[in-house]
This record gives sequence, C-alpha cells and structure tokens, in this order.
Amino acid sequence: MNLVTFNPFRTIGLKGLHYIKPENMYKEKQLISDADVCLFPENWQVNSLVYGMKKRIFPSIQSIQLGFNKIEMTRALWSVVPELVPKTVILGRNSDTYQKVLQDFPFPFVAKEIRSSMGRGVFLIENEQQFREYSDQNPTYYIQEYLPIERDLRVCIVGDKAIASYWRENENTFKNNVAQGGRIIFDDVPAEAVQAALSTAQLLGIDHAGFDLIVVEDKMYILEFNTLFGNQGFQELQVSVEEEIASYLGISMS
Repeated sequence: MNLVTFNPFRTIGLKGLHYIKPENMYKEKQLISDADVCLFPENWQVNSLVYGMKKRIFPSIQSIQLGFNKIEMTRALWSVVPELVPKTVILGRNSDTYQKVLQDFPFPFVAKEIRSSMGRGVFLIENEQQFREYSDQNPTYYIQEYLPIERDLRVCIVGDKAIASYWRENENTFKNNVAQGGRIIFDDVPAEAVQAALSTAQLLGIDHAGFDLIVVEDKMYILEFNTLFGNQGFQELQVSVEEEIASYLGISMS
C-alpha cells in the first residue's frame, strides 16, 4: 500500500510511507495521486485533498474539521448527543452578550478559547474582572457551566474501537490534563462512558480522537474531543497507536 504522511511523528513504524511537508503538497501532487491513503493532513489541506484530489485521508475529514475548533465540535455534539453536553453558549462579543453571560452563568463558570488543547485556553472565571479580561481577548465567547470534579476521563478512539481509557486527576487545579500535571489512573473506568464516547464517535464519523468526559452526580458529560491526543497513557498501557491505525486501514506492519 502506498502511503503519504504529512506528520511523520504520528506515523512512526508504518511501512510504505512518503513524507511530504504540508506546505509542499501542491509540488508533490503525483506522490499524492499515487497514494492509497494520505495520513494526518493539517486542517487547511483537507478540502483540497478530499474534494479536489479525491483522496482517502486519515484521520477522517470529520475528525479533523470538527476537532479544529470548539464551536463546530460543540454544534456537532448538540446535533447527536445534546443530553451529554454541559450547559454551553457560543456568542459573538458585544455589550448585550456580555451582560447575558453574567445573567445566565453564576460564578464560577468556565470560558474557553475557540482553539486550544492540553488545558491551555481554558479559564475558570470567578469574578467579573476575570470575565472582562477574557472578553477583551476573545471576539467569540465560549461559555460553559462549571461542574465540580476531581478528575476527568479520557477515552481514545482509533478506527472503530476505543483502544485506551483512563482517568486523569490533578490536585492543584481544575484542569486534569496530563500536560497540566494530571496523573493517569486506569482503575474503575465506567464501561458506559467508554461506550458513550465510542457511539458518539461513530455517529459523527470520528476515527481518531481523544474524548474527554466527566461524571457529576451519576450524570455523564462529554466536554470535548481532541484529534491529536497525547501518548503517555498508551505508553503505560503498552498499546501501539500505529499498530491500531495500521489494522484499521489494512496496512501491513511487516
């Protein structure tokens, strides 16, 4: 099988790879034309690859485009599993929407930047001054109710399987991301949360993502998903993401 990868670090160990720098995509059209699958393109490449060059890509176009920013991700989740989404509003910034947020969301609440990962761009807003600072930096509001938790759950999807799941726990901040110092715990992962992530991924056509879920008073929520997720949990579980990708795509590892 002929493969093109635009991200060599995500495809280490796969055979038959041609690495193309994303910015050289149009100079390497023949290699792309000959490829059976194009792996890990950047978001800006997807439309040209799928609609123009008619190429199969991995992750899926849904994974890349919905995972690119929280607005489209949340709207997609509203369309298929609204009951699993915490109270959230997406609003353009103006004086009316500023006041609406303050009226509808008691302190503390959570404000997020539209594009962020690893816990960056997520803020616990505890007073109006903090909200004013967030507002000054963000022309679009992404506001979510604060749900008190001590840990969250990461469920990693590759292909049509959940290949890893684990709790992330952090004592010093409301962010549990491993990149923010969260520790990984593999015990007592609820099967229903894993199934919720997997079924949501299948409904949306997501084939490579790490879903973040929480459980509050026996109610489960999906916070978001990240198309490019960290690998520390896989290393501890001794799970090879590359082997799972190869199996899903029908690629030989020998």
